[in-house]
Amino acid sequence: MPDRIAFVNIPTLIVPGIGNSDQDHWQTLWESANSEFVRVQQRDWENPVCHEWVNVLEQVVAKIGASPVLVAHSMGCLCVAHWAARTSFQIKGALLVAPPNPEEAGFPLEARGFSPVPLLAFSFPSIVIASSNDPYGSLAFARACASGWGSRFVNIGAAGHINSESGLGDWPEGWALYQQLSA
Repeated sequence: MPDRIAFVNIPTLIVPGIGNSDQDHWQTLWESANSEFVRVQQRDWENPVCHEWVNVLEQVVAKIGASPVLVAHSMGCLCVAHWAARTSFQIKGALLVAPPNPEEAGFPLEARGFSPVPLLAFSFPSIVIASSNDPYGSLAFARACASGWGSRFVNIGAAGHINSESGLGDWPEGWALYQQLSA
């Protein structure tokens, strides 16, 4: 594993999307390289229920006891948005990668309760990262989320759903954005 993604001393929560993040996903590679990274473990990765996912995130943030950075991918971004609308916990920041649009035809039918997406400004710094050819969420949707959440918006070009199929490996560009939030 390259040194460029190792040895972070900030508590960081990995918030995967539906199906969890596989062994080649950048979230998993970052977690493997950093002992301070903790994956939020959901009861059911294949049939997500928003209020269940949000409750688990709330419990994990409470257990961490420090102000973590959240690193969310796909449906994990929607979980963070719903969580942020109801929590009283403060976090250091959130990296929100490839938010899917629950109003689009390609949104998983197994997922329940993620719509409508709260577009309330977060009380913490955040960055929304999107791809110009994401099959689950358009740039316009990601920009609208970033605007509503008060997040910085970054378009990384054509990178699909910014997952293991995108061939990003440990994704140095994303790591650099994570470091900005954790500084």
